[in-house]
Amino acid sequence: MLQVKALPLAELRERTSEKWREYPADVLPLFVAETDFPLAPAVKNALQRAVDAGDTGYVAARNPLAESFAAFAQRRYGWSPDPTRMRTTADVSMGIVELLRCVTQPGERVVVTTPVYPPFYDLVAEAGAEVLRVPLRDTGTGWELDLDGIRAAFEDGATAILLCNPHNPTGTVHDRDALTALAELADEFGAAVISDEIHAPLAQPGTGFTPFLDAGDAARRVGYAVVSASKAFNLAGLKCAIMVTADDETTAVVRGLPVEVEWRTGQFGLLAAIAAFSEESDEWLDGLLRTLDENRVLLEDLLAAHLPGARYRIPDAGYLAWIDLSALDWGDNPARKILKDAKVALHFGPAFGAEGRGHVRLNFGTSPEILTEAIERIAALVGR
Repeated sequence: MLQVKALPLAELRERTSEKWREYPADVLPLFVAETDFPLAPAVKNALQRAVDAGDTGYVAARNPLAESFAAFAQRRYGWSPDPTRMRTTADVSMGIVELLRCVTQPGERVVVTTPVYPPFYDLVAEAGAEVLRVPLRDTGTGWELDLDGIRAAFEDGATAILLCNPHNPTGTVHDRDALTALAELADEFGAAVISDEIHAPLAQPGTGFTPFLDAGDAARRVGYAVVSASKAFNLAGLKCAIMVTADDETTAVVRGLPVEVEWRTGQFGLLAAIAAFSEESDEWLDGLLRTLDENRVLLEDLLAAHLPGARYRIPDAGYLAWIDLSALDWGDNPARKILKDAKVALHFGPAFGAEGRGHVRLNFGTSPEILTEAIERIAALVGR
């Protein structure tokens, strides 16, 4: 059974990406959503063939990415999206902005479910709309969509919702019933749902994942999904995402986007995504999920042993941990103290919204050794 292991720290420090260049070498970087694993072999081979062949030109209009993703979605989620209802662009954020421009008018409000991925606020503004925050409901054991709050937002005039599914930073996988209810609400009010599903391949097998467009007839009518291999396969720098629809009207919106939106797709990103979504990469992805499962449990054990005041719920998907450190009295933004005094870089909780005060987001897509050292460094600050 394949186990995907993180690279040694010395090798990781040779990387030139944001994660490894933002801070000095004495800082352990667990902030941005990059992982510390080697590339999946099929992805590495595809990129190597392209380099060897000098295949570095423009993305071809006819390519197998849509079919590759459709087959992946069927194998992994039991969902059969139509390849003819897909278009590519550079990344999920760009896809979101372009779709928001199509489904909202300047000044209209877009619901976001806070705490949420910080660029969501900027993407809504870039599209000319305004953010309307409807926080997730804390159930005591997890988080869920506040459907009553979303209904109130639609009644108040919101025309779209930007959904994070699975949710970043909490790692929540929204269940089918909640997604169906959300779709029916949006359909009732004539609102659009744009579902960011970038973390979907990282849903743990025991949790499962429901694509928004597979959550019923209403979801197909109102929904747009934006997907990518970038988070699961660590391909963010290669620039490729897919906008997916499931209805004639929404498909017409995506087909009506300027051709330049599609031309922004990166050639290496497209080649890597085809390989990532291929059946050849399934074993590697399964091995990665096993590693992340071990790490999410290890983090729980480390926090219990070294930082018992921390509140952490094991996420359903991904490699991002949402940790409440309010009990430690390190202020609204404890990541600042942790960076300064422990030399561990975490994502600032308040950047995700008001609900992030006292919180940090930690990336556990790394080795057990780095994760352990990071928590031990942070724990050494208690009482100081």
